[in-house]
Amino acid sequence: QVQLVESGGGLVQPGGSLRLSCEASGSSFSSTFMAWHRQPPEKGREVVAWITSGGRTNYAASVKGRFTISRDNSKNTLTLQMDNLTPEDTAVYYCNTLAATWPWGRGTQVTVSS
Repeated sequence: QVQLVESGGGLVQPGGSLRLSCEASGSSFSSTFMAWHRQPPEKGREVVAWITSGGRTNYAASVKGRFTISRDNSKNTLTLQMDNLTPEDTAVYYCNTLAATWPWGRGTQVTVSS
């Protein structure tokens, strides 16, 4: 069974940067569309960025130009570089397939506050 482990969150001031990482066990990672999802406080989960198995990327309008998603299929890792963070980016961040078909990991908390 696939396991997802997210890391890299923390407390950062507005305008700051963080780099999130996700390690995925299982052999199907390289052939799967992967995504970063987030759940802000008291709100539903949303997709913020996704990447095809071949490396094409797409972003939600709210993060486009500030976030960069990437993957290393040789290491089964997914990364999210987040720049120019705002308080509205505060959320628990999760990696999963684009359709969220794998068991959720614990996520990593990102808090943007001065």
